[in-house]
Amino acid sequence: MSSRRVVDAVARALAMKAVGHAGTLDPLARGVVVVCVGNATKLVDYLHELPKQYAATFLLGRSSPSDDLETPLEEEADPLRPDRDAIEAALPAFRGEILQRPCDYSAVHVDGKRAYSLARKGREIDLPLKPVRIDRLDLIGYEWPRVEVEISCSAGTFVRALGRDLALALGTRGVMESLVRTASGPFRLCDATALDGIDSDTARAALLPPLVAVAHLPRTVLVADRLDRAVRGGLIELTDVEAAAEAPAVAAVDTAGELVGILRRHDSGHHRLRPNFRGVG
Repeated sequence: MSSRRVVDAVARALAMKAVGHAGTLDPLARGVVVVCVGNATKLVDYLHELPKQYAATFLLGRSSPSDDLETPLEEEADPLRPDRDAIEAALPAFRGEILQRPCDYSAVHVDGKRAYSLARKGREIDLPLKPVRIDRLDLIGYEWPRVEVEISCSAGTFVRALGRDLALALGTRGVMESLVRTASGPFRLCDATALDGIDSDTARAALLPPLVAVAHLPRTVLVADRLDRAVRGGLIELTDVEAAAEAPAVAAVDTAGELVGILRRHDSGHHRLRPNFRGVG
């Protein structure tokens, strides 16, 4: 099941063309996929910024070109078998702001092509280190060769690479056996709608107000002239409180609390905002 197939299933259920997802899942993975429909597809970029949570299982003592089970495994002849204390001692180095080398089998662009496309052709790939943030990395279970962890991380983190690098730090190799995205920002797996058997009724019942997608942005209420000016695409003068926040983007709502658009800072100065788009309700 690919993220594209998830989008197609929702599009069919709602009989809508404007449908998109806010973050892919690896083919091996399952869990939360946030789907935007209609004008809310304009919010996808803001949803990409949200942190993610995962439950992952890694297998030690083996490796693969894709760092998971999607490509042939190579098992070590006599792998080092770390104990639980050794794994716990290795985890702190992977918490906080770290540099991570993306997986060769990934959608990262290399000279205008996807890394996985080059990897499948046997090409050597030089991928630069990428800064990511790991807010939580906890060992949940361990019985050789299986390591179970729970992770909270920034968008763009490669969980497969995390397992690969953790294994190397332990003196062995590792691949990802399973991955479940348990949350994407405020969207949690326990609140998600199962894709199996989704139809018009279940899809519509699962729809949430667009404002939920940008709950992490500062918010301002537009009334009277300010709302009219924003709707017409004009610049908005910030109040002192709004200017002090210095956020690059602000969610604009009307007096009923409905999202009417996103305001972004204008090049002419930090005390003016320009509508980024309108009509997301």
